[in-house]
Amino acid sequence: MDMTLTLSETATLASSATAMEGTFLGDLQAWVDGLPEALQWLGIIALSAIPFLESYTGGLLGVLIGMPFWAALASAVAGNTISVAVLVYGAHGIRSAVLKRQEPKEYSPRQQARRDKAKRLLDKFGVPGVSILGPFALPSQFTAPLMVSFGASRHWVMLWMFISIILWGAGFALLGVGLIHLLGA
Repeated sequence: MDMTLTLSETATLASSATAMEGTFLGDLQAWVDGLPEALQWLGIIALSAIPFLESYTGGLLGVLIGMPFWAALASAVAGNTISVAVLVYGAHGIRSAVLKRQEPKEYSPRQQARRDKAKRLLDKFGVPGVSILGPFALPSQFTAPLMVSFGASRHWVMLWMFISIILWGAGFALLGVGLIHLLGA
């Protein structure tokens, strides 16, 4: 399946983009589309590094502005993975330093209840489940360091977060391809 845009599909998409004007996604799309073509991938990387936007928004917008599917997906995955890696390895370093220096902090009953709930979810679904299902509730930039703070292996977390980032990015990039074909029909 060829996942690049033809000139007529790009024109159809551009004419239908007025429906997204004035919206947050429309503004993001206009910003990336306004970059020189050679730098649009950097715009997708930057957007994908932002919590709540991540690889799914980057992949979708990349395809919608006319980037080839694989370029949009690779850029989105790169941006999201870089930001998650910085946070995961940073969280590991902080956790290690804190555990060496002081005794465990006492939490209020409310804080302890929240931590216990998050820990039960990690125990129930494991690193793979939380990594793949986590974006339904929280950005990967939040869930990944949280798993490390609970003692999960940083390398295991990064492997599963990378898989999750690819799956979510590919799914939304494919959604963009479907929208283009739907609008082009």
